[in-house]
Amino acid sequence: MKPFTYERAATPAEAAAAAARIPGSRFVAGGTNLLDLMKLQIETPAHLIDVNDLALDRIEAMPDGGLRIGALVRNTDLAADPRVRRDYAVLSRALLAGASGQLRNQATTAGNLLQRTRCPYFYDTNQPCNKRKPGSGCGALDGFSRVHAIVGTSEACIATHPSDMAVAMRVLDAQVETVRPDGSTRVIPIADFHRLPGNTPHIDTSLEAGELITSVTLPRPAGGVQSYRKVRDRASYAFALVSVAAVVQRDGTGRVALGGVAHKPWRVESAEREMPRGAQAVAAAMLAGARTTHDNAFKVALVERTLAAVIADAKGQA
Repeated sequence: MKPFTYERAATPAEAAAAAARIPGSRFVAGGTNLLDLMKLQIETPAHLIDVNDLALDRIEAMPDGGLRIGALVRNTDLAADPRVRRDYAVLSRALLAGASGQLRNQATTAGNLLQRTRCPYFYDTNQPCNKRKPGSGCGALDGFSRVHAIVGTSEACIATHPSDMAVAMRVLDAQVETVRPDGSTRVIPIADFHRLPGNTPHIDTSLEAGELITSVTLPRPAGGVQSYRKVRDRASYAFALVSVAAVVQRDGTGRVALGGVAHKPWRVESAEREMPRGAQAVAAAMLAGARTTHDNAFKVALVERTLAAVIADAKGQA
């Protein structure tokens, strides 16, 4: 691990200002992803800004009936909150499908959104990776690509986003609240928060330099039957090959977001109009233009079958 300096921030604005003032800064809270990347020298921050003392660890009701989730709320606490379990079950289930109990106890809401890809070529510093080292190439394009993306890809990157929570946030139309280094704030719709790789796969989100996530808000409950189904190579401690987050209403309409298939949580709102026609129609619309490899072509059928199981289960519960 390379040497770095360290400080504790007292306020969100102070943390953001420090990140802008000191080049190569990173925020640290739970550290469940960042510290691993530092040990491998994939991330080599010159300065760490500890944000654990900020008062961002509460879940609060909003006047419009939604919830505001502090950036430092731990995944365990968020999944167990009675309001989340009752009104946003897809989020609770997605969180419980991720990582281990020990990691969920430490991982934060903001950190979960900011996870970097688990692509093996990203983690192997002997391999080319445009996400780790821009311009070096993408080893996965001609390598082993079973876990990689099939939609939203580019010639620069076919990595997937690893978060389960982010997929649920996408189907719920969450919004990300931030503070900038100058003290101003803004709200980013979750649809615009994560980026597709394009020619700049090393840029994961739409956050500006030094910008700090302060909370995530959920709109008033959408109702319906909410489900999260994750298909992976083993029953636990594994990232999704394919996951489906869905909110299905009694009349057969609903919302769907996918994990494990793209560089960001994948939702195609126009495809949701096909919900009454069934999983095959929805999957075809969501995966239109898919670019598969010999290793990951199975994901197309896996999406359809997983979506069909989720819709059938929702209809049974309704």
